[in-house]
Amino acid sequence: MTPRTLFDRIWSRHVVVQEPQSPAVLYVDLHLVHEVTSPQAFQDLCARGLKVRRPDKTFATIDHIVPTDRRGFPIADAQAAEQVRQIETNCRACGVQLFGLDDPRRGIVHVIGPELGLTQPGMTIVCGDSHTATHGAFGALAFGVGTSQVEHVLATQCLLQYKPKTMQVRVDGTLPRGVTAKDLVLALIAQIGIGGGTGSVIEYAGAAIRALSMEARLTICNMTIEAGARAGMIAPDDTTFEYLAGREFAPKGAAWDAALAHWKTLPTDDGATFDETVSLDASALEPMITFGTNPGMGMPIAGRIPDPATISDASQKHALTKALAYMNLQPGQALLGHPIDVAFIGSCTNGRLSDLRAAAAVLKSRHVSPRTRVLVVPGSQQVKRQAEQEGLHEIFRAAGAEWREPGCSLCIAMNGDSLEPGQYCISTSNRNFEGRQGKGGRTFLGSPLTAAASALAGAVADAREFSIADF
Repeated sequence: MTPRTLFDRIWSRHVVVQEPQSPAVLYVDLHLVHEVTSPQAFQDLCARGLKVRRPDKTFATIDHIVPTDRRGFPIADAQAAEQVRQIETNCRACGVQLFGLDDPRRGIVHVIGPELGLTQPGMTIVCGDSHTATHGAFGALAFGVGTSQVEHVLATQCLLQYKPKTMQVRVDGTLPRGVTAKDLVLALIAQIGIGGGTGSVIEYAGAAIRALSMEARLTICNMTIEAGARAGMIAPDDTTFEYLAGREFAPKGAAWDAALAHWKTLPTDDGATFDETVSLDASALEPMITFGTNPGMGMPIAGRIPDPATISDASQKHALTKALAYMNLQPGQALLGHPIDVAFIGSCTNGRLSDLRAAAAVLKSRHVSPRTRVLVVPGSQQVKRQAEQEGLHEIFRAAGAEWREPGCSLCIAMNGDSLEPGQYCISTSNRNFEGRQGKGGRTFLGSPLTAAASALAGAVADAREFSIADF
């Protein structure tokens, strides 16, 4: 039998119809919905007299526009309040389970899916959000879709898709102390570029990947979309199974035993081939930081900004020149010591409990710079409760940081949290596009360790320079 990849196994098991020279009709196991991309889809579905095909496989939350400041309730912004009313009405009318504003399970869609056990190995998962790739950390095929596709899945539980190419990213060696999953994936994107994975599903493999926790794996797959890839995947193993066991929507009893037996058949066979393979040495990596206006413009934190004059490709030269002008940075400049105005710790990339623990380890018994505003935003109500049970919120508040309510917050700046024009932010989120965190705002992407250390210094800082007991 020809060796097969994890992707090939999942794809073949979910193709309903495949006609020559046409996209496949792909069955969807789990459809996640939020308040921003769903209203039009539900409205069009209703206008056509259609029902949600599988409400039992559709789950909704409110995350993008929800305020993270307690003083933001009730929601004053009329458009945001209407979006909340719409998703509540649509889910009630269609029998879709909604983790609403008062639900203790509510949170960012890509945080609650895994923590509730909705996300499982071998699934196909879609959501009207590009960072749906996050769920691939469980050995699922997960990707974002547009509003018209959200409607298609609601109506049919299927989606038209052309089969993508495959890429393997092998990461061997051991991550040095102070180097995190966020640094690893930023290093990969800096190496292959924001188009390096275009048209492909990336499977991550190697000893360094196997050594990662589930939450770290989620960070890796979350950022895969920033390399242009369709999805990111990591084969399920004991780390995956231990994480899922006992979660609310995970299989129980005999169903768990059957699911586990199936999940163990999913990993890529020895000898399976990929369209492309990329290798990284984890032991050679350092903390990373971005300097431009896309996640591929990244460098080791002690590095210096490249000079556009050294780039031969005209489009890349133009992009870097434009990015440095927007960021008000110079070629050859170091970022260590560059002042920051805001530090943001949160998002579907780095808003989980382990991320908050890492930041708290840096901030404990210290105080942030008086020039820097620090927002710490848990990714879900569950993360918030767990963090408070461990006293992390007290560490953040004692350090001078703001402890917020769960939500997307400064990652997308459509909920009341935003930068002022010209402000610099060290952010644990996934995108540093122009205006992403607010019109005229300038974003440096980094890990929770880097963000916390920079908050203390009031400038870009290397967490390895701080004495930290454990992270």
